[in-house]
Amino acid sequence: MSTSAGAAYGHRAILAIAAPMIVSSVTVPLVGIVGTAVLGHLEDERYLAGVAAGTQIFSVLFVGLNCLRMGTTGLTAQAHGAGDGAAVRRSLGQAAILALALGLLLVATQVPLRALALLVLGPPPDVAPWTREYFDIRIFSAPMALFNLVAIGWLLGRQDGRGPLLITLAINLVNIALDLWFVLGLGLGVRGVAAGALIAETAGAAVSVVLLRRSLRTLPGQWELAPLRRASAYRPLFAINGNLFVRTLALMFTFTFMTAQGARMGSTVLAANALLLNFQWLLSYALDGIANAAEALVGRAVGARDRDGLLLAVRRTLGWSLLFAAAFFAFYLAAGPQLVALLTDLPGVRAAALEYLPWLVAAPLISVWSFFYDGVYVGATRSREMRVVMTGAAILVFLPAWYLARGLGNHALWLAFTLFMAARGLAMHLWFRRLVASATLVPAAATPPPRPSGEPA
Repeated sequence: MSTSAGAAYGHRAILAIAAPMIVSSVTVPLVGIVGTAVLGHLEDERYLAGVAAGTQIFSVLFVGLNCLRMGTTGLTAQAHGAGDGAAVRRSLGQAAILALALGLLLVATQVPLRALALLVLGPPPDVAPWTREYFDIRIFSAPMALFNLVAIGWLLGRQDGRGPLLITLAINLVNIALDLWFVLGLGLGVRGVAAGALIAETAGAAVSVVLLRRSLRTLPGQWELAPLRRASAYRPLFAINGNLFVRTLALMFTFTFMTAQGARMGSTVLAANALLLNFQWLLSYALDGIANAAEALVGRAVGARDRDGLLLAVRRTLGWSLLFAAAFFAFYLAAGPQLVALLTDLPGVRAAALEYLPWLVAAPLISVWSFFYDGVYVGATRSREMRVVMTGAAILVFLPAWYLARGLGNHALWLAFTLFMAARGLAMHLWFRRLVASATLVPAAATPPPRPSGEPA
């Protein structure tokens, strides 16, 4: 591999994408942390439990539809690597149309959707009204939230880390500011948290439109309208996103299952688990910054048919992932109890959270592998493998582990979740080695095409 080609997948290229994505990603769970903190310091733990259940509903909806972001990144990165400007535009247009259609569908079906969500989660009767109030406001953010996922995915596919940073910061900083103002300043409680999320997603969509227009002006070629109008042209997008959707639903099933089982153990356990999940979200979003770099660089290598570049991108992004995982392990080990105390002063919730905290301290070293390989597989658009691994881990590991250990109470939930994450990482690692050995990702004899003129190394 030439020096310039190696630089295209080097540490500088990784950090150019990962650094802004890490900064933007860690602000996502900070929204939840601030919301937890402002409600956790109110006089009644039902507010916190109600928002915890409501937030879980939208985690299933929006994170479940994060397939729009991942699929868009993979397709765009490969088109970018192949130097196909028309395909880069097409990936944006088709994904944006699909996102807006799905968002409007969620708004239109909100009444049965809410009933189903409350039935599945089963929050305690004294908590359900607050969950319902949160849902009735937050649901109207769906079209904007899904459009923002597409915008972030497309910009990442073009190896633009700054654009997603600006979108995510706009959403999350507005959300944090409004949480503080609406809840602590105006006393709006649960309504304030939900309204803040709605306004924040709208602000993010406005920023997305500005950044997309700016990026499109630098992209050679023109829009081709026929692929946007013809249903058959959406088949590749549906094929990838369909697998990713099922894969993400399996992931969110585990979180929903934990929330539902925690709710059946009482509002204190429900609130404690919601608090501790902020540790997991903070970890996942930070490590996703490195995974985002893997998505873009692996997708570029696959699109350019550059096998050496693929392997180099994988090795280097894995090194960065392990470094960040070790840092989070040390941070949670040293500061975990202080973080719990910061998030709530409710004695029962704090005591429960401290009891289960060791599971979250160990999480970085166990979860890092699945987060990293998610990025590799997204960039390679190997969505079928992602679906098989995730559903297999949920059905064959998570549920049996919980069932066998259910006598341990809430510890059984955290044990099952930990084994689930470990199984995901191991399975994806073994499958990736098989794909490389069989030259499935990029044929061994392929040679990369000349880099487009004017593109930096």
